[in-house]
Amino acid sequence: MTQNSLQFLNPSHWKKPSGYSNGVAATGRLVVTGGIIGWNTQYEFETDDFAGQVDQALRSIVEVLAEAGARPEHIVRMTWYVTDKHDYLASLKDIGAAYKAHIGRHYPAMALVQVVALVEDRAKVEIEVTAVIPETR
Repeated sequence: MTQNSLQFLNPSHWKKPSGYSNGVAATGRLVVTGGIIGWNTQYEFETDDFAGQVDQALRSIVEVLAEAGARPEHIVRMTWYVTDKHDYLASLKDIGAAYKAHIGRHYPAMALVQVVALVEDRAKVEIEVTAVIPETR
């Protein structure tokens, strides 16, 4: 499947992934975020709820991408770091709603890693994003 300058890499003889792609090929301007956590623009946590922090992190990612002229559909890779995979799994419905609200139905290559802790003690999730803005012709 191709969208803009993206080619989603899901071999036809593999089971279709749900909520992500196995790989993405892209051409254009590269945009990379740092690890974005679930605090607001003043670096304050408004919630300790896992899905609430995901919602805020995704909102912040969209704002950072916009600074480069990128949109959610330009995302080619996301890496999620979570402090508790069980908290993540228990929150999937609300995470999905937040994801669709901010990213839409765009599913780039993704990885999720459980870590012992994040630098900010209250942080439950940190997300890194790579996006590619299509070349204009």
